[in-house]
Parts: sequence; structure tokens; C-alpha cells
Amino acid sequence: MMAETLPAQLVQAELVPSEPFRPDLGVGRDARLTKVLELNEGAVDFVRVDINALTLSAVKKMNDKGAECCLIFDLDGGLAGIFTERDYIRKIVEANRATKETPIADVMTSADKIVSAPPDLTVGECMALMVQNKIRHVPIRAVPQGAVMGVISTTDLVNTMKRDDESLAGVLPIGALEPALIIDLLSRTRERANEMAVKGGPKLGAQDLVRGGMVGVGAGVLALLLQGNWLHDHEVLSMCAIFCLGYVSIIFENIFEFNKAAVGLLMAVALWVIYAGTAGGAGVASMGALKELSEHVAEVSEIIFFLLGAMTIVEIVDSHQGFRVVTDLIKTTSKKSLMWTIGLLAFFMSSVLDNLTTTIVLLSLLRKLIPNPEVRKLFGALVVIAANAGGAWTPIGDLTTTMLWINGQISAFPTMRDLALPSFVSLVISTYLLTWGMPDSDPEFEKEMAANQKSAVSTELAPRGKLVFATGLAGLLSVPVFKALTGLPPYLGMLSALGVMWVLTDTIHAGESEEELKVPAALAKIDVSGILFFFGILLSVGALDSAGILQSLASFLQTNIPSDKVIATVIGIFSAIIDNVPLVAATMSMYDLNTTPMDSPLWQLVAYCAGTGGSLLVIGSAAGVALMGLEKVDFLWYAKKITASAFVGYMGGVGTYLALKYGLVGAVSAAVVPIISSLFDGRIPMTGGGM
Repeated sequence: MMAETLPAQLVQAELVPSEPFRPDLGVGRDARLTKVLELNEGAVDFVRVDINALTLSAVKKMNDKGAECCLIFDLDGGLAGIFTERDYIRKIVEANRATKETPIADVMTSADKIVSAPPDLTVGECMALMVQNKIRHVPIRAVPQGAVMGVISTTDLVNTMKRDDESLAGVLPIGALEPALIIDLLSRTRERANEMAVKGGPKLGAQDLVRGGMVGVGAGVLALLLQGNWLHDHEVLSMCAIFCLGYVSIIFENIFEFNKAAVGLLMAVALWVIYAGTAGGAGVASMGALKELSEHVAEVSEIIFFLLGAMTIVEIVDSHQGFRVVTDLIKTTSKKSLMWTIGLLAFFMSSVLDNLTTTIVLLSLLRKLIPNPEVRKLFGALVVIAANAGGAWTPIGDLTTTMLWINGQISAFPTMRDLALPSFVSLVISTYLLTWGMPDSDPEFEKEMAANQKSAVSTELAPRGKLVFATGLAGLLSVPVFKALTGLPPYLGMLSALGVMWVLTDTIHAGESEEELKVPAALAKIDVSGILFFFGILLSVGALDSAGILQSLASFLQTNIPSDKVIATVIGIFSAIIDNVPLVAATMSMYDLNTTPMDSPLWQLVAYCAGTGGSLLVIGSAAGVALMGLEKVDFLWYAKKITASAFVGYMGGVGTYLALKYGLVGAVSAAVVPIISSLFDGRIPMTGGGM
């Protein structure tokens, strides 16, 4: 149990920082323990041992994880004690005891002697606490006798101070710092990096020279090729080759060790150089190509600004613990029940918000609920599937559905009526398959959930946290209303919501020194590399669209696949690889409203397929890209664990729609008969050669 005298211990502890004290910067000795837990996975994924276990079992678990200590819990899930390497030496080795015969309860340090620390303590204060009490490990608990959030060692504290100093640009709320302080911190970091390079000696210098030379030669060769006649004379082939090469590099990012944002940006530039040079006819961009580039940049920028606004609002709410308004309502401790709860919540949220915003909000919520990052990946993937399915059946839930709605291919009520059930069936099937084989009871997971809920109940959320949550949610929900009332793009509604949040937080924190809760600090935490990756991908697809490659692909499908239902299904599958926006735009230009009127099955099926098909691969939707950035989910993990379930759910939704429209027999006829008849019409050859 946490000692009730903890505040007194902190007062008595002599704080002697090794560097100047910098309040609220989140660097050096002033980083909060929450950040120590964030940067050190082992601190959260600590070793748990039952109080009835033998010491041998505890030692094996510590060896398997390379841990220096383990926590012992009683049968009710309460902290009973701690066992460290020091305890092993003193109470086992020096006492000549046998680990396979000694109960862990006999050699652990009991709970009444454990000194815990709250998560808002700073690194400097925690270090002083350890020195004061002559200990090397401290359990982190939000409240006395509350759930254990993690175990921090002196090594974790040192690593945090070092990592903070090495990653200032990605962590510091730069807008809140004094310029002189920024220069001082960055100067010291650069000097340290230079010293390390000097210590590497001639060998490191030669290695850097070789690597730099390879990059220079590669860039030079690429520049020459892009200005050469062959690539421009074979525009379609060269652009497709570059796009495929770039996508392969993104897929195998962990193997090649090239950041996907860099690959996306280079791919976009190369594609536009080829297209613009070809369009100009002399290797120089024409006015038409420049105009098309400007149009695509404008379209992509709208999405980027929308994303920036949404991510910042979510970060502001998160910093005020506003999502506890939702997490405190989730009472289930069953992993399977929580999967269904999160899936349904994402499905209905994304029908009102958009799928990207829903994903960002719920991923932030899951970080509060589930400390285990591997388990959280599975829940995050389900959020992507549910958000894409929920966004497909309302005109404001998905960008492609909105495009079809604005251009008159679909109307609001018939779309919601006809696509709600197929979208829901898609979610239900995918969720069932993801939870299939999952045990009804997972004691470790349920214990973590119960501990989190117990901790949440004993800590009341401040009124300002509820106010910020309500304002942020109202701002997100106001975006479609803003668009409907003004006719202006959604990103302006999102930026206006951010402006309101900015003014609100500045007002309620006026006169306070807590800069970490204000908007500049939230902006500094935004994943800029993820946004640049998103920009590069969309701009690359824009180049393919301008070159007419996507239009040619759509025409090829129309010629060789006579069933428009199959075409819509294939378009959805392609949307997992290629952005669904240009695919839907190409489909809209292929079919005339006179021959394919509003709310016809083709348009509704395209809306469903383009929205849910992006769930088949993690790179297939904005929600999936957000999952990659926020939870570090890679392409291969998603393809191995999620794609099959998402595909079965996707096809189940297609089948449900066709069954509703044509009946069970008619559904098969609508999809298959046109193909069979085409075989006899000669539109699809039955053999590879002539008779």
C-alpha cells in the first residue's frame, strides 16, 4: 500500500538538481513520471507475481523479461509487496535458501514498507525520494492504495532525462519557452552529438562519407533520370513503377529503415516532375500542369488543416483528462465485451463525426484504458474497421460519401436507409472474427481493467476537465453543421472549433504557470512526420489522377467486368491500396446521371465499398494511417492479423446490400448473370487463344 506519509517524505527530501530547474518544460529533471512511463515500456509492462507463488517462479519471470524487480499481488488484486535483485542476494543467496522451496511472500518487501509516487511527480523529485529512502524502484500510483500504473527504476529516470535532451524538437512546447533557453538547450544537445561523433574516430567518419556519397549519387542519378526523355516518353509505365516502388518501401519501412514520410515526399515529387515535364512537352512544366498541381495541393491542404485541427483538439482534451468522462462509464473488465463496446462506439461516433476524427479520439481513449501496447494495437485496428464502416452510411461520415452526396449521385435519407444495415453487418462479422477464439476470461487483462476503474473512481475529474471535454466534443460535432449552414469547407469549421478551444484554455488558465495545458504545448506534440507522410501519399495519388492513369484503370474495369456490382466491389478492394477519393472521382466521371440516376444501386454500393474497403489494409484509409502514426502499427502486422477478418466483413456487407435490394436469389443473379452472358457475347474471352 502507498504510505500515507508520502507528502512529508517529499518535503523532507533534499532536491539538488544537477542542472537548472526549469518548471513545466517537460525536459531534464522536470519531466513528469507519466512521461517516464511513456518512454520506458518495461516500466508499464512490469512483472506480476501471485502471492502464493514460489520465489523460483518470480525469478524466472524476471529473467524472461530482463527485469530488475517484480510486484507481488494478493488474491484481490491489491499490491502485497515487491521483490528485487537486492532481495534475492540478501534473502536467498546469502541466507542459503532454495528458490524452489521458498514462498515469495517470505522474502518480499511487504506493502507497508513500499514507498510509492504519484504520476505527476517530477523526475528530480522522484530521484530525491529514492535517495532519501535508499531505494532503486518506485511503484507509480495515482492515489494512495490505488492501482499500480508502473514501476520506475533509477535507470528509467536517467534514460528519460537523456532521451528528453536528445529529442527536444519533438517534445518541447517551443512556443512557451524563452528564446535564450531554447538556444541553450539545443546548443548543448548539438555539442553532445558532435562529441560522440568525434569519439567515433576515422572509422565513423569514413562510414558517414560513404553513406553520404551513396545518397548524393542516388539523388544525382534520380535527378538525371527525371529530366531524361525516356521517362517522359513512357509516362504511364514510369509513373506506375515509381508509385509501386514507393509503396513497397513504405510497406517494408522497418526493413529498409527509411522513414515513410521521406519516401512519400520523394515519391510525390518524382511523379509530379514526370507528369509536369511530359505535359509541358519540353521537360518544363506547362501552365496546365502547374494549375493541376495547385488544385491538388489545395485539396490535400484542406485535409491536412482538418487533421491538424482535430488532432490538436483531441490533445487539448487529453491533457485535461477530459476523456475520463467516457472511460469512467466503461465498466466491463472482459476483453471480448470491451472489443464489442469499442467497436459499436466507433461505428456510431463516425456516423456523426468523420472516421478520421473518431479514430483519433478513440485511440486516445484506449491509451487511458489499456496500458499494454500490443493489446491496444488489436483494439486500434477494430476502431479503424468500425470507423470506416460507420462513416460509409451517412453523407457526413466519410469523404467519399460526402463527394457523392455533394455531386448528386446519392441523397441523404435513402443512403442512410439502404447502407446502415450492410455497414453494421460488416462491423459485426469483422468483430466476431477478431474475437473468435478469444477466451471468455482473461484474468490478467481483467485485473488491469479493474485496477484502472478502481483508480478512476477514487479520483474525481475537475470541472474544467469536463468543460474542456464538452467544448471539444461540441466543436467536433459542429463541423458538419458549419458546412451545412455556410457551405464552406469542413476544415474551416474545424479550425474555428480549434480557435474556440484556444481562447477557452487561455481564459481558464490565465495567470497560471502550467503551460503544458495550453494550445502551444498541444501543437508541439502533433506528429508532423505523420502529417507529411499523409501529404506525400495524397499528392502522389493526385499525380496519377492528373495523368489519367486512374481513369484508365476505371475504364478497364468497366470494359472487362460488365457487372457494375462487381466493379463497385473491386473499387472497394483497390481503395485499400490506392486512395479512395480519386477512385470514386474517376467512377463518378465514368457513369452519367442520365443512365445511372441518383440513389441507384451502383452509387450506393460505391459509397459503401469505397468507405469500408479502406479497412482491408492499414494504408487504405486516413483512419488506418492515423493508427500507423499513433500506435506504430506496421503494414505486415495489420495484414497478418486483421486483413482476413476485415475482408470477410467487407464481403458480408456487400452480400447484405444485394440481398436487401434483390433478394437472396436476385443478389446472385445481379452479380453473376451479366458476367455469364458476357462470356457468350464475346466480351470476355473464355480461352487464352483462338480456335
